[in-house]
Amino acid sequence: MTSRLLSPRRRSRAVVPASIPALGGTAATPILDWHHPSVVELATRAEMTLQVFDQMVARSPQRELVRIAHRLIGECIHPVYAMNDEQPVSVTIARGRGSCSQRMAVLEAVARARGIATRVRGRMIDGAFWYPRFPCLCAVVPTDVVLAWPEFWIDEGWVPVSELYDGLCLVSGFSNRRTETLFDAVARTAVDWDGTSSPSCDLSAHVRADLGYFDSRDELFRLYGQTLCQAARLVADPVLSRRSA
Repeated sequence: MTSRLLSPRRRSRAVVPASIPALGGTAATPILDWHHPSVVELATRAEMTLQVFDQMVARSPQRELVRIAHRLIGECIHPVYAMNDEQPVSVTIARGRGSCSQRMAVLEAVARARGIATRVRGRMIDGAFWYPRFPCLCAVVPTDVVLAWPEFWIDEGWVPVSELYDGLCLVSGFSNRRTETLFDAVARTAVDWDGTSSPSCDLSAHVRADLGYFDSRDELFRLYGQTLCQAARLVADPVLSRRSA
């Protein structure tokens, strides 16, 4: 029942494996505009909070900084069904609301603002994964959804956002059937796109294609486009970006 009518025409349908490994980086991008004062302020808040609890940080202050930033973003940016994946982080912060993808971008920008390199792993997710969120709109849900899954260079290795916390696979894994979003779920349970955990947390059946790694989410969306075409975003975003997730 999913639809291809709302997908961008410019999206490459064929998966093009990256010939050069994504090294990530800390540079600002059009989406990750971490030089903006609002992003710098949020990063400073995270760093100040880390300093207060510095004595409690056992091994990895970088990991704890990203965790703190994740919690701050969850508190100050309300989850909604926004459609524009290329929205600058500063705009998301100013509005105080954002989609799961937009909030993930804020987390990446804050990390880069504090010298922690980030990259993303792209995946095409089956649109049916979002049926529980839009039970009356299944017929217009896109066939596939481009997902930018962040990774952070911490302690000399890449750490996916799903492994920032303990990543324990609980009986109640993420089902996309409740109000909890992917952004919030990673702090509570494992979010497994690779099929390496128990069935309750295994989301690999929803992955249509692994798009590989990219130095930034900007590059991923530049190559594969966003989930919805521009016309659909112009119509849907003003409404859905105000609807609580």
